[in-house]
Amino acid sequence: MRPARTTLNPAPRTQIADKREAILRAATKVFAESGYFNSKVADVARVAGVADGTVYLYFKSKEEILRSIFDRGVTEVLSEARAIIEEVADARERLRRIARLHLERLGADRDLAIVFQVELRGSTKFMEEFSAAGFAEYLRLIRDTFEEGQRAGVFRPELNAKIVAKVFFGALDEMATNWILSRRRYKLAPLADAALDIILDGVCAR
Repeated sequence: MRPARTTLNPAPRTQIADKREAILRAATKVFAESGYFNSKVADVARVAGVADGTVYLYFKSKEEILRSIFDRGVTEVLSEARAIIEEVADARERLRRIARLHLERLGADRDLAIVFQVELRGSTKFMEEFSAAGFAEYLRLIRDTFEEGQRAGVFRPELNAKIVAKVFFGALDEMATNWILSRRRYKLAPLADAALDIILDGVCAR
């Protein structure tokens, strides 16, 4: 009589996702505290509470971990921003909500903000990929929202929507960077409304 055949069941998807998420959270903390270039995969493994080899089961390299942090963050923001666009009709309010979302997410996780605002900018190679991938899609969403407002007569029709999108992102980006570098401790998200008032209404007296 043949012995019963035993099979090795793969780890459940939820378990794999949880382990991967734990590694990404640990990497975010390590990169923020020590800097991406000064960090080692062993440091990430230690903070995640796993063996070094376990990290390599999910990521081929430290660079892939960094890219995964970026991809996850951008995917989540784009998903939430698109949901905002679906539920809000007014173009001005859409841009205001997107600005709040941008600063709320960074303001809620200082380590993530440091990785996005500082560590991701340390490599020209990565920045080239950054500009060509999710960042471009994020700018396109802002630009499309502005163009819809132009068609609706909400925004000035002669303005270049691409430039507006870059100014919009640049203002929020600079505010987030200043928040990280400042020795003062203050909430980042409430600054979104002040930034949007300047962008949408200008600074000239009427």
